[in-house]
Amino acid sequence: MIFGHHEKLVMIGDSITDVERKRPHGEGRNDAHGKGYVSAVNALINTMYPELHLRIVNMGISGNTVRNLQERWQTDVLDLEPDWVSILIGINDVWRQYDQPTITESHVYIEEYRQGLEALVESTLPSVKGIILMAPFYIEPNPQDSMRRTMDEYGQVVKEIAEKYNTLFVDTQAAFEGLLEHIYPATLAWDRVHPNLTGHMAIARAFLNATGFSWDGSAQ
Repeated sequence: MIFGHHEKLVMIGDSITDVERKRPHGEGRNDAHGKGYVSAVNALINTMYPELHLRIVNMGISGNTVRNLQERWQTDVLDLEPDWVSILIGINDVWRQYDQPTITESHVYIEEYRQGLEALVESTLPSVKGIILMAPFYIEPNPQDSMRRTMDEYGQVVKEIAEKYNTLFVDTQAAFEGLLEHIYPATLAWDRVHPNLTGHMAIARAFLNATGFSWDGSAQ
């Protein structure tokens, strides 16, 4: 288990991370962890490792791309002085190319994505114990689907950055493969992007497995 006692994990991303998390000054419709994989990760760690007193902070904002993360990185990550940072970004960077094909200013193409994510990792590593990079995903079993194919290319970028900087990598797309053998995509996510609780649990499971989490709570 990579997390130590009384450490802080900041989890940042887009709507998949956000999921109605509570904002400062009481804004929002749920608690500070939201209703998605961040909440599941927090609950499972506190259930199996209550002695750690790990603090998890959800800094997801719906609609974000890597551009938005760069704009708010100082205030929403570095100023919080985390021990660990997890990043799940890229879905909107890809999606806008498909649902807003003529609004090209909203598109974040792959080289800008690579440069932006790598810059965040490189600038943050000196001040934290580690970074967990999570691949963007599209809940579609056909790898030849246009958006799925593009999403896989962005996921490969995340993997390459993780290998270059020796960070942890979560293959979030792969986390859905077993489910998609038995469950139609729209059952997991009506738009194949925003998963229901089953989908969020699949993400949480993949995240926890990457961090050395033991499902019986034993130290590793």
